[in-house]
Amino acid sequence: MPNSKEADMEIASTSYAPYAPYAISRNGPDRAAYDRVKRIVDLAFTSAALPLLSPFLLLIALAVKLEEPSSPALYVQTRLGKDGKPFRIYKFRSMVGDADKQLDRIRHLNEIEGAMFKIKDDPRITKLGRFLRKTSLDELPQLFNVMRGDMSLVGPRPPLPEEVQRYSGYDHLRLQVKPGCTGLWQVSGRNRLHFPEMVKMDLDYIERRSIWLDMKLIAKTVIVMLRSKDAY
Repeated sequence: MPNSKEADMEIASTSYAPYAPYAISRNGPDRAAYDRVKRIVDLAFTSAALPLLSPFLLLIALAVKLEEPSSPALYVQTRLGKDGKPFRIYKFRSMVGDADKQLDRIRHLNEIEGAMFKIKDDPRITKLGRFLRKTSLDELPQLFNVMRGDMSLVGPRPPLPEEVQRYSGYDHLRLQVKPGCTGLWQVSGRNRLHFPEMVKMDLDYIERRSIWLDMKLIAKTVIVMLRSKDAY
């Protein structure tokens, strides 16, 4: 797994749109206890899952590399986490190697309202990448982000810096907690939903978050992955 201290220092010192310090939920001993337990659950899960998944992860990485040998198997991208703090997110590459350079050419095809970009038949996605996205297997390397503490198993989707630059003060509220590998939005329609609906669901999760709710969302995520519905 890539681990560049210089790159981490570089993104940590980069300035992005300021985080709006609003609050929608009470802080206190109960919330602090929840955060501690949540971190313990994150570490326990990733410590148990990663050794078991390692052979599978290597096979996926090999398959991605063989499909396009000139490009890396892992896609590393800057995202913003809690309080707008930047971090490097890991995913299996599901697009062609120069996908970022092609974005401006297809940006007008965006099918999601708000500060996001998504199109169902994105021409940049590879054949294997389409399968990885459909099954959400491209997200598995984010377990390393969970272990590092950049993300949690459950939380809002981590946005791109350029997305956050377009946020309203209300939208910034979703940056109050660590982003997650899965969450209420991801299991409730995913790409069928537009950005305002995603924000509303994220804020609903932030207000109601608990270990019990997290466990239910993790269980529902497994079902959603098996059905491979609304993912692209």
